[in-house]
Amino acid sequence: MPGLVQSIERAAAILRLLASSAGRLGVGEIARSLDLPKGTAHGILRTLQAVGFVEQDKTSGKYQLGAALLHLGTSYLDVNELRSRSINWADPLAARSGEAVRIGTLLEGKVLVVHHVFRPDDSLQTLDVGALLPLHATALGKVLLAYDASTAATVLRGELEPYSRRTLVNPRALARALAAVRDAGWGAEVEEMTVGEAGIAAPIRGYGGLVVGAIGVSGAVERICDTKGQPNPTLVAYVRDAARAVSRDLGAARW
Repeated sequence: MPGLVQSIERAAAILRLLASSAGRLGVGEIARSLDLPKGTAHGILRTLQAVGFVEQDKTSGKYQLGAALLHLGTSYLDVNELRSRSINWADPLAARSGEAVRIGTLLEGKVLVVHHVFRPDDSLQTLDVGALLPLHATALGKVLLAYDASTAATVLRGELEPYSRRTLVNPRALARALAAVRDAGWGAEVEEMTVGEAGIAAPIRGYGGLVVGAIGVSGAVERICDTKGQPNPTLVAYVRDAARAVSRDLGAARW
């Protein structure tokens, strides 16, 4: 069996020290507390700062736990932050695509819709914020499943409910669809949830590239898809551009 990784042990010790401290700590204080060379402590702190696990006060130069680390205490990104970071990009996506836009995240085996922009026309529409959608039958859900191995394993072991004759209820077929999402970087559903409707979605990433949500458009099949029933490439590009923009606002590096 391989031995423990010393640098990770030291990083964990620094995080525990910061968590137990009543205030911010300087490099020297951290180094003395953990009996580390000051240069070693500084290098670890810089790395932890780069990934958002610690933050440095600009005035004092001292360190405290970062917001990214605090988010690890929950199983999904705080929905208020996901929504607030997405709003600036959801409206332009609706305007460019001419379709309704929804942003979702995982919640107890479902897609929780945290933001919804109506299709920009005068048609009668229902607000979906707070709605819980099935993972296997929606574009948002497929994207979230594709990047969450644990949830995907649970869903694939369970019974897949049919919402239409096109819903993927065969675990192998769904697994292939999720692999296709990872390969392409986006997902779609065509009349799998509701007859006559289709959707396109792409992943929203946070620090380190972790997928924390999905953004997508949905509407009538004839508007979302081409004459061959395939998702319109222009709409796919719009959705992926919006997903990248939200991801950048959440601290994700380019991918």
